[in-house]
Amino acid sequence: MLRPKIPTNDLPTGIVTPPAPVEPAVVLQNTQYAPAPATAAPARPTIQLTPGAVVGVVAGGTAAVLVVGAVLVSMLLAVAVTGVSVALVAVVLRLLLKDLHKTR
Repeated sequence: MLRPKIPTNDLPTGIVTPPAPVEPAVVLQNTQYAPAPATAAPARPTIQLTPGAVVGVVAGGTAAVLVVGAVLVSMLLAVAVTGVSVALVAVVLRLLLKDLHKTR
């Protein structure tokens, strides 16, 4: 009932090009082999750091670590203060409710 219909193409669509012919490898007639051509190593940019740049990188990394540490410590302190204040409010409410039930 719900079977997909697969289209059938009798003729290929688009431009069809035949594959390129493969040329046979050249065979040397001499008994000595030709040396392989030397390939140059890929040129990679070298990074040269001066002592001042190293000091700058170290100082920047230290500053980043200190800032992230201060933010994390302040968040931990905020969570601790909130927890303590909620606990104190719970104790006070418990005492108030206990006193309210005693007087009646």
